[in-house]
Amino acid sequence: MQAITGEDGIKRFLVNLTVNGDNHSVMVKANTLLANVLREQLNLTGTKKGCELGDCGSCTVLLDGKPVNSCIVLAVEAEGKEIVTIEGVSKGDQLDKIQESFIENAAVQCGYCTPGMILSAKALLARNTHPTEDEVREAIGGNLCRCTGYVNIVKAILAVGKK
Repeated sequence: MQAITGEDGIKRFLVNLTVNGDNHSVMVKANTLLANVLREQLNLTGTKKGCELGDCGSCTVLLDGKPVNSCIVLAVEAEGKEIVTIEGVSKGDQLDKIQESFIENAAVQCGYCTPGMILSAKALLARNTHPTEDEVREAIGGNLCRCTGYVNIVKAILAVGKK
């Protein structure tokens, strides 16, 4: 990773990221968070910023296939890693099966937690195609939802596991 000291005396790093299959090079300060790069530099605003403390899960993305809270991951830590945001889940106009299941099972209300929930579900289903209800609840345990009570979210994830 290349470091450059600007005229202001602040050291910045050229970080190479692969986001949703596309390569990006971004200039960041050492303390720049991945969530901020995604939203402000790459205009991928599907990644939400809720608590900015790693507690709510609204900023969840997949980092090398694992769900992480992008509000507590430094952009420099993501150098060379594969990042998937909610924008990378669907293929063109074709929704992913988990997205379709969220719609079919009324698992979306305000929608603020939905991107993080979907990415946590994708990670679970990638490692366990037929999870139990307890495994689903464990997988989404880091994602807070204030609207749904989780019942339909769990049902939507289980429905994909049964297909």
